[in-house]
Amino acid sequence: KEYEILALYGVNGLTSEHLRALQNIENLDEVVLFFDGDDAGREAVKKQGKYLLEVLETKISVVDCPDGEDVNSLLEGHEEGIFTTLLENRTPFSFSPLPVEGISEAVNQDEKVATLPELNTRNPHKIKYETSVADYFIQGWIRKELDSLKVTLVIAHKESRVKSRNKLDLYEDKQSEKVAREAAEKLNLRADLIEYDLSRLVDLLDEYRESGKTETPVKKEISKIEEEKCLAFLKTPNLIKEINKKIGESGVVGEENNRVFLFTIASSHKMRDTMHALIQGSSGSGKTHLLASIMSLIPKEDRISLTRVTESSFYNYGEYFLRHKLIGIEDYEGLEEKAELAFRELQSKGSISSSTSVKDEYTGGNSSTIKWVYGPIASMSATTQGAIYEDNMSRCFLIAVDESEEQTQRIIKYQNQKAIGKIEEDTEKEAKLFIQNCVKLLKPYKVINPYADKIELPREAHKIRRLNELFQSFIRQLTLINQYQRKRDSQGRLITAKEDIEVAIEIMFDSIVLKVDE
Repeated sequence: KEYEILALYGVNGLTSEHLRALQNIENLDEVVLFFDGDDAGREAVKKQGKYLLEVLETKISVVDCPDGEDVNSLLEGHEEGIFTTLLENRTPFSFSPLPVEGISEAVNQDEKVATLPELNTRNPHKIKYETSVADYFIQGWIRKELDSLKVTLVIAHKESRVKSRNKLDLYEDKQSEKVAREAAEKLNLRADLIEYDLSRLVDLLDEYRESGKTETPVKKEISKIEEEKCLAFLKTPNLIKEINKKIGESGVVGEENNRVFLFTIASSHKMRDTMHALIQGSSGSGKTHLLASIMSLIPKEDRISLTRVTESSFYNYGEYFLRHKLIGIEDYEGLEEKAELAFRELQSKGSISSSTSVKDEYTGGNSSTIKWVYGPIASMSATTQGAIYEDNMSRCFLIAVDESEEQTQRIIKYQNQKAIGKIEEDTEKEAKLFIQNCVKLLKPYKVINPYADKIELPREAHKIRRLNELFQSFIRQLTLINQYQRKRDSQGRLITAKEDIEVAIEIMFDSIVLKVDE
């Protein structure tokens, strides 16, 4: 009469039905786990007990069922009082069924806070997990797929530093058990302790992955000296022209208008309103080289260069992996139709979603869920086509590569000077790094343009509504690049200066003509 009983259904254990039933009980005092007295039952105690601790604010206890016994055998072989006796002698659940020195008991009757080792994620390329048993290292990135946890795992003995190296999916219990046995044999450690560590490691990696921190590469900090140099540069009069010179020093030959146009678009990746460019040119015209050169001026952690994009690849990124990234696509024609749609939605809406199936870690069943990937993104794409699908083209600034004979001669001269050593690669690298550091110092302020209603674009322009939006966004980005020289209003918003509009028109003129004259 003192207990309500819920039956479990085979090896899957707790289901969503069980959880709903438990959560709907008012004043629930305690949940008692009563499993068979065998290895499977003891494993179920660990798994389901841990799950209940995470989802319920109540005590979790365990009945110590005699070895080899279950409910039926107890009823057949003992007096009825056996159940009452076992229930009265139940014990508090602990994360660790192993009373081994060095592994803290995670839970007691009144307290669910554990003093357990945590992940060291200072270097996301080499995550470290130290316990009293061994040191564990996850080499490389944590993969984004939520239905697996494939890792390169190194287990090191704490004293001898002998190591066991493995590739495995930590979601596969059999793989983890095998790795634990083999590592224990090689390192002369206890397999059950390594297995326990791996179980805890999986939980921590899950939490880390869900936090989104796995998706952001480590950002290299700027030294104080470099920061001061960049700030002084960003306060230089005629900043856009000075930036254009620096871009030339970084190795971009000619294309004076296009290169600063593209850089302005690329630098919008970290702002609220991002921009997109479509670079047009014939085969061998240098459009891909121009794209790659401008991409290299953006900090490495903020850019993604793609040669090929499969149909579903955009949907498979982590939830926030693409947020405020610059995406460069070297061959727009190579985009598959579904990938093109996803790319277009990221450009315009700033997010994409897909319905997918996931496996429940505790029930083992499949359920449907919506997977989101969020932007915003900035983008630059190269194409040989004079026109592409209108919905895609209207979202972008159109930039035509300079295919003149004069530009060809400039490139050949540059290539020859580099070949004979007159141009140093180190000088180019320094210029690129300097521009990258300047980009890092730009902040995403709001911008107001007091002259916005005093400018008219050619009325015969194709899709003039969207062109006007692109034009205003370009002026806004030029204001943001000049943020260390622009005034702010009482709300902290940057105020566009006339010079920003003049520069915008000068730079954008060719693109506007391309929009007007199909």
